[in-house]
Amino acid sequence: MIVTVTANPAIDRTLALPHELARGDVQRLTGSESQAGGKGINVSRALRASKLDNLAVFPASADDDFTNLVEAEGLRMLPVPIEGRVRTNFAITESDGTTTKLNEPGPHLSADEADALVAAVIAASRDAEWLVLAGSLPRGLDSSFYAALIEAVRAELGEAAPRVAVDSSDAPLKALLASGTRVQLIKPNAFELAELSGIADGDALEADPQLAADAAGWALENGADAVLATLGGAGAIYRDATTSLFAAPPPTRVRSTVGAGDSSLAGYLLASVTGAPPERALAQAVAHGSAAASLPGSGVPSPEQTRPDLVRITHLASSTKENAS
Repeated sequence: MIVTVTANPAIDRTLALPHELARGDVQRLTGSESQAGGKGINVSRALRASKLDNLAVFPASADDDFTNLVEAEGLRMLPVPIEGRVRTNFAITESDGTTTKLNEPGPHLSADEADALVAAVIAASRDAEWLVLAGSLPRGLDSSFYAALIEAVRAELGEAAPRVAVDSSDAPLKALLASGTRVQLIKPNAFELAELSGIADGDALEADPQLAADAAGWALENGADAVLATLGGAGAIYRDATTSLFAAPPPTRVRSTVGAGDSSLAGYLLASVTGAPPERALAQAVAHGSAAASLPGSGVPSPEQTRPDLVRITHLASSTKENAS
């Protein structure tokens, strides 16, 4: 079983345009949809589509529109009551697959609400294989929250604590890696990995898998046991202490990139819980992400829609020095 935590959930509203977005003009949509979102929820949705048991934990009142959307979708959930309302995020998708995102700020969580969220995660994690901490943090939670949450889970559960995967960015991810709290996996995209490692150009990492793998070495030295970094349409790299891999995706007609990275993480976890080696887990991650990108809106693929057999795996050098030798 996998537990996902979405500390700053959102109602995702996707607006589809039949052409390029024209700023300042009135434009007609070809469609719109609303669904419960946030990175952890997206991971839970992708896991459920592959029939892997999971539980989504998030702060929201029982009567919040967000909670109602999660319930209507049939996701297993553990909402933690708060006073504020869940935010709405907007994604504008163009005909060529270009996506523009507009995110509202989240509610402000009180200290008591934060403590209740920690307690709920500990309780949910007792039988979990993985604990996934995904997305940004709402107002009221310090950037050190993820590190404190992981330590609280491990203090309570000891050796029974689940492995931890983190898909976040900016201050929360930097604070976690600076805290000394180790995690089994982080899943940045190329631009987040560039920021972490002090490289100015995320585009350069997307274009050069070896450079991305080299950049991932910084995270290995600063709290991560492994890095799964998505490189947009180019695929993804995986790196741990002994393995450095690049996976190129099968040909894909991109319809929407919303949630594709979350589906990649779900694909990795699906393979991981079966004991798959890194090569197979990375192939499933890229297959899931590519299949998600071929679907409209924030759709998630079924196992039948993924083609890990068409993903091309290449072994990379583990460091720049090795690559030059």
